[in-house]
Amino acid sequence: MRRILIVLPMLLVAAAFAGGPSSAQQRALPQSREQVMLSYAPLVRQAAPAVVNIYSRRVVRQRVSPLLDDPFFQRFFGQAFPNSVPRQRVEQSLGSGVILSPDGLLVTNHHVIKDADEITVVLSDRREFEARVAISDERTDLAVLRIDPPRGEALPFIEFRDSDDLEVGDIVLAIGNPFGVGQTVTSGIISAVARTGVGISDYNFFIQTDAAINPGNSGGALVAMDGRLVGINTAIFSRSGGSQGIGFAVPANMVRTVVEASRDGSKLVRPWIGVSAQTVTGEMASALGMARPGGVLVERIDPRSPAALAGLRRGDVIAAVNGRAVDDPDSLRFRIATLPVGGRAVLRVLRKGEASEIAFAVAAPPEDPPREVTRIQGRGNPLGGAVVANLSPALAEEIGFPGPAEGILVMQVEQPGAAARLGIEPGDVILRVNDREVPSVRALVQALERPGRGGWSLAIRRGERVLNAQVQG
Repeated sequence: MRRILIVLPMLLVAAAFAGGPSSAQQRALPQSREQVMLSYAPLVRQAAPAVVNIYSRRVVRQRVSPLLDDPFFQRFFGQAFPNSVPRQRVEQSLGSGVILSPDGLLVTNHHVIKDADEITVVLSDRREFEARVAISDERTDLAVLRIDPPRGEALPFIEFRDSDDLEVGDIVLAIGNPFGVGQTVTSGIISAVARTGVGISDYNFFIQTDAAINPGNSGGALVAMDGRLVGINTAIFSRSGGSQGIGFAVPANMVRTVVEASRDGSKLVRPWIGVSAQTVTGEMASALGMARPGGVLVERIDPRSPAALAGLRRGDVIAAVNGRAVDDPDSLRFRIATLPVGGRAVLRVLRKGEASEIAFAVAAPPEDPPREVTRIQGRGNPLGGAVVANLSPALAEEIGFPGPAEGILVMQVEQPGAAARLGIEPGDVILRVNDREVPSVRALVQALERPGRGGWSLAIRRGERVLNAQVQG
């Protein structure tokens, strides 16, 4: 059977369990009472009350037939067609969460509460609270919620631990509500501390564990042996939909950055390095005069970025951030994202075989130029129905745009519309109109006011390709 990656689903499911007795194995007899009495019970008693169940509910409205939403169909039958009244159905989901402060701040996965109309948090003692969303961040798949405990009451909570202190082989416990059977505790070890390339979220840097994690564990706690939180359980590799011993958790250091932004109600702002890089392969390492492959090669750097102003150059190899090794672009992105804005960071850099350190100020990406979000209008306009904006480092970071932070970004394409018919897609960057560069939304609007000879010619960047289109006027 093929292996699949599952971001832990929350919907309650019915499952059949099969198994049998394992074969007898040789075991050493315990030599003392302490060995016989070894138990995780004290740790569980401390941590488990802070792990909660999260029930989310949303109302989905849909028509009996998708034809009734078609403008052509409505042209003949109108809005008053007898079957055109939308039907409603209720979707209910189940996940887990972790209380992080005695006043009711808790964290879960973004996908647990995405698009929810109502969120209910159920404590281990069965008390229920309505929750409100403080921050929900799709890029990290994390959400911070708030509940209001009775006045004067402190809720049980779990403290953070520095997830960078974890080592492969450390024992951890996973606490959550798998399959909706009730709170469950499983144990295992850390299998990897910096697993990248998994494809779960924009920040692909995860703790891997063999502690059993199943659907319903989403947002639950991964706890170290000192009782502190080291990660939020998020996804599994599975052949059957159940645990196969390969589970992934968002590291506590990433969770902490999202939680801290929610404490004062501020917007989540990530640091900006303005660098595009690629993994150093064995062949590249030899060409660069490196003894072994490692780090990331800087391919492109924004000249406005703090790292560039501090001396980082194209062709440098970034080996570490604040002493933490960087092995691929995902790990570099994670290391930068967990830095506090306003502080300083140090890059260990290899340049022409020589190692050096570059210190730079950790800054937020600038909103330069202002985005000027605009809907393109005009009959016969080839980009009619497209919503565009000036691309800036702030906008690129906000939406996770992977390319250079410059140009006119297509944010949305309305249906129906000229841009949709032309095949324009969100994420496209408009470069030129009628062979003239358009450096701003204002310049784009002016260029589209009148066609050239025979119509319009457009140059559009999509990923690494530049597409050219001819539209008759």
